[in-house]
Amino acid sequence: MSPVSRVRKKNAEPTPQSLNGLFKDILRDFSSLGADPDPLEVELLTSEVVGQWWDLPVGEVPADADDEAVDEELPVGLELIAFVSRKITPGAAALLASMSVLSETAEEREAASAALETVLSRGIPAPDWTGSLGRVTVVECWRTGDVYGDESSLLCIFGYGEQRHGLLALLDFNELGGRVRDVVVIDAPEEVLADMRGQAASDGDLVTLEQVSPGRARQLLADGLAATDALEEPEVGEDYARFRALALNRCQALPEAEPSPVFEELSDEDRDAIVEEFLSSADVEDTEAARVCARLIVDFGCENEPGDPLRVGPEKIARFLEMILDTDTDAEADTEEDVDEFFPDLDESGASERDELVELDQLDEELEEFEGELDEDFQAALPEVLLAWTQWAGTRAKLSESAVAMLLGTVEEYLEEFDRDDTAIDVYLDGSEEFEDAGELAAALDRRMFAIPSVSTDIGDEEVDLEPTDPEQRRLLVIGEHPEYHESLADDTFDGEPRMQLALKTAIVDQLWDNEPAETWLAAQRLREKGLERDEILDELGGVLSGQLRPTDAEEMRFDLEDYRRALDAIS
Repeated sequence: MSPVSRVRKKNAEPTPQSLNGLFKDILRDFSSLGADPDPLEVELLTSEVVGQWWDLPVGEVPADADDEAVDEELPVGLELIAFVSRKITPGAAALLASMSVLSETAEEREAASAALETVLSRGIPAPDWTGSLGRVTVVECWRTGDVYGDESSLLCIFGYGEQRHGLLALLDFNELGGRVRDVVVIDAPEEVLADMRGQAASDGDLVTLEQVSPGRARQLLADGLAATDALEEPEVGEDYARFRALALNRCQALPEAEPSPVFEELSDEDRDAIVEEFLSSADVEDTEAARVCARLIVDFGCENEPGDPLRVGPEKIARFLEMILDTDTDAEADTEEDVDEFFPDLDESGASERDELVELDQLDEELEEFEGELDEDFQAALPEVLLAWTQWAGTRAKLSESAVAMLLGTVEEYLEEFDRDDTAIDVYLDGSEEFEDAGELAAALDRRMFAIPSVSTDIGDEEVDLEPTDPEQRRLLVIGEHPEYHESLADDTFDGEPRMQLALKTAIVDQLWDNEPAETWLAAQRLREKGLERDEILDELGGVLSGQLRPTDAEEMRFDLEDYRRALDAIS
């Protein structure tokens, strides 16, 4: 987001402290505000405070607090209000007055208001600025973005009298129909708007600028914030948490939001018709593999951007290729994407209703009819089809010739990288395995991706990719999951329980990789169905193996295979 120089400066990172210590520091900051602070400064301070726990579940504390004495039933915001309500000081009144306006939930705002009344009833005067917080005027709203529609920046200008400030939100339209990735408050919105105008004037083929109604701005901002909050672990900019509460407050200052777009999902027949239209007009050979590629592109657009599924842009295409390639092989979270890549005749008609995390045994019956040679045809056809789709969809969207040409060049670069990278099959299979059908291959990938979810690890200060098909490199990947042992492993004295636990985990991972004994994977699947996480499953399996180990005269540990199998079968 730009210009960075005009963004409100961020305070220094706090050092870890107790939760009560954190509350005392917050109260101290509000006590130092003075008698007549700038309302915006009060709001910024409050927003930064509230932002410290915006994404924390109840019972957790902010990262800069290490207090274990936290009420597991009470949100941190309510704990702060309860703490401050016992402090009969002007600083307490200031903090409670601001939280009664800026807190995220109605429960916290009402609690802050009630606590403020308690403090004021004991002789502390109300801050003079209390009635002015959030009472801004809306000046104007502007939106700039790339012509492809991947991202845009929304600038809303507000005023406290003659004093202007801006809220600048970065919107990403490649996720959930549009979500806020970052948001900042700026001191000089007129200068930012001038920069926007200058960029649009000098690069009009690639940059758009439009004034939007305040109601439209509220819809974009409110929906975008809600979409980000709906994600379990959203990727956001470093300023997002700090300014989020103030952004929510400014949403309320904007007029009533325009209705959020309502999209009708394209039917299976509609998607097939789009494929037919593309193949009949684009310069690409009409083959089964080409149809599979085109349908997969359409399905990706429908699932990730139902409001404009045929839109093309650099970031959207990059994410499509990431879905196909699954480069980081975070396999359990991307099983559906891997299946789509290697079994492209999988019926996608119900894809939008499927869970993001799918179990391989729930795949459509059509997967069982997979013909092994199609995946090679698919990968061979993909570059030509994707380039033809880019040209066709870009022209259909009335992008300029230069915009389409630049996009085609970007896609070609992506495809070159795509050709250089390994697919999940390349990474997890060494080529010697034979599978009767797609279901057997998919099951093997599921098992090995559970055993080794990532093929990257840190060695020293560098991140390296290893080959899990090699037992020694597979062992390094297991060790890489335990950085707490890295220094000790270089020492001959590393022994005892840590070494045994590491050896047990490595043995279990090898058993899962080789599916020998098969009871290990069957037990792991039963534990996974019960809701256990991977580390918990490996610990439990390691405990079973440990209980079967017996010392030998050669100072080795051995176990009876049949007894071990029975112990694994007993896991339910």
